[in-house]
Amino acid sequence: MTTVAAYAAPAAKAPLERTTIERRAVGPHDVLIDIKYAGICHSDIHQVNEGWGESIFPMVPGHEIAGVVSEVGAEVTKFKVGDRVGVGCMVDSCRECEYCLRGEEQYCVKGNIPTYNGIGKDGQPTYGGYSEKVVVDEAFVVRIPDSLPLDVAAPLLCAGITTYSPLKHWNAGPGKKVAIVGLGGLGHMAVKLAHAMGAEVTVLSQSLRKKDDGLKLGADHYHATSDPKTFEELAGTFDLIVSTVSAPMDFGALLSLLRVDGALVNVGAPEEPVSLNLFSVIGGRKTLAGSAIGGIAETQEMLDFCAEHNIGAEIELIRADQINEAYDRVLASDVRYRFVIDTSTI
Repeated sequence: MTTVAAYAAPAAKAPLERTTIERRAVGPHDVLIDIKYAGICHSDIHQVNEGWGESIFPMVPGHEIAGVVSEVGAEVTKFKVGDRVGVGCMVDSCRECEYCLRGEEQYCVKGNIPTYNGIGKDGQPTYGGYSEKVVVDEAFVVRIPDSLPLDVAAPLLCAGITTYSPLKHWNAGPGKKVAIVGLGGLGHMAVKLAHAMGAEVTVLSQSLRKKDDGLKLGADHYHATSDPKTFEELAGTFDLIVSTVSAPMDFGALLSLLRVDGALVNVGAPEEPVSLNLFSVIGGRKTLAGSAIGGIAETQEMLDFCAEHNIGAEIELIRADQINEAYDRVLASDVRYRFVIDTSTI
């Protein structure tokens, strides 16, 4: 066991505070990672506040982890000391079900083991990236290409793969019209990725406040959803809409923007149930879908794609003692576009 410093929420809705946690000894297939940077995801806040249900406390959030391998187990074959690596939203799965076997561990029948706010196979709670070090089985660690700086790579481990996976699955590319709802931590990555894939990209945001940013990030068009004319002008336009917003939306209005056989895919997860008139999907053989992160192989593919296209997150680097302030700013939509913790300040 190794004792490391971390920032944890002691109870639901409580401010995070500095503490220490125990990391397990490095097993035969484990790697010990010196964490250099950890992204702050809106889902960290949902879970600290128990917005998605009961959580496990004390909680060390953080599933956008970028660091360097400092020790490897005796049977590790994928990594060596000094390698630049990342850990995303999960650290294990059953590895036996049909989805795990085809590389979609995120949909493990028995449930994947989340990087934090979960219980590992050893029966102990998992603790995330707001900490100095982490021990992870090599099968759930990915390699960060040398051309990607670790600080801008960290958010790719959630925001990047969460948007890459549905864009790829629903065939975003040349000749496809793709809309991204929301230009936040997830949305700005979705714009960059869809643009790099060759799609015609439109941002749908509440206002035009971030229009210049959206266009610089790779959007071809930018429209305000607060303007009723947007829904008149764009009716029946898109092959794919990816909604990154974690607040309740007017799904009927968004579905009206799809072409026949179009898909509206949700990666943002509102805390409240949403209502839907089914004629919104029946009328155009439309699909209302969801998507959760990506498997380990696809996460590596995404990182390699980002390196090839020089894509990183737009970040604001913070000290660990600014985490609570950063949470408040995320809730106020006051970040462009991802907070990343410099874990050397823990």
